[in-house]
Amino acid sequence: MTDQSPPLVAHGRARLPQTALGHLAMLAFSILVAGSFSMGSMVARDISPLALTAARFFLALIVIGALAAATGVLNRKMLIQPWRHLVLGGLFGMYFVLMFQGLKTASAVATSAIFTLTPLLAAGFGWLILRQIATPRVLMALCVGALGALWVIFRGDPALAIAFRVGEGEAIYFIGCILHALYIPLVLRLNRGESALAATFGMLVGGTLVLALAGGPAVLATDWSTLPLMVWITLAYLTLASGSGTFLLLQYASMRLTSARVMAYTYLTPTWVILWELALGNSAPPLIVLGGIGLSIVALFLLLRVDPPSKIVSTPVAE
Repeated sequence: MTDQSPPLVAHGRARLPQTALGHLAMLAFSILVAGSFSMGSMVARDISPLALTAARFFLALIVIGALAAATGVLNRKMLIQPWRHLVLGGLFGMYFVLMFQGLKTASAVATSAIFTLTPLLAAGFGWLILRQIATPRVLMALCVGALGALWVIFRGDPALAIAFRVGEGEAIYFIGCILHALYIPLVLRLNRGESALAATFGMLVGGTLVLALAGGPAVLATDWSTLPLMVWITLAYLTLASGSGTFLLLQYASMRLTSARVMAYTYLTPTWVILWELALGNSAPPLIVLGGIGLSIVALFLLLRVDPPSKIVSTPVAE
């Protein structure tokens, strides 16, 4: 699939070209994903990460299940090797558990910077699992983005980088990002012909089952009636906006943009998180951190300039 789509014309008026609509979809995607970091950090200490993730998966299962049933995409292909859904759902579910656990002590900006390491990790797993090879330009962009992420993580302090002093929250979330990166190529490796919507439904079924087993005690121990209102607002946001909403936006954009260009918008996440933090009344990060954000934006433009379709799998379905 190429990225050269002519403008559409309807009723005598020119519409936006399909590529422009794809970029707008990914712009919205990156904003919604960034919101999950800022809102998650506000409630991370108010509810168990296992309980929050289990509830989020269950509610997302209802939403995506209704959509899948309405569109008629569910079929017998989903029953082939059902253990696949447990593997994918377990990986994705534990990513979110570790994300919310990390947000208890790490800042939203730092965790969003770590998230930009996911494409580089996914490229490595893509080679191991699918033998996918990245072009030199894509590899350069991934390395620039990784350097920007490390800049933010170590707050621009070379001494911290040399000593490799990483906070506990950042370390926990990095483990989650490894699971997230492993999930990306496995989505293709374990697909048995299902549509994207059906595969996501299967992943949510598997994830809900895994989280019910692992997080059952945490769910039962949570006094849901006394949770702060912000927890419910965040849960609704995670389910509808950064869950179902980002899935639809990603699928729309993936049909109009190369995977490298879809992946590029990952590097906007720390920038949007800073704006989310300011909008929610939180303080801005130190100015020195903005240098790392700048490198992430450079990585974004490097990937946007990639013309041939990239052989790296694009960003995961939803955050």
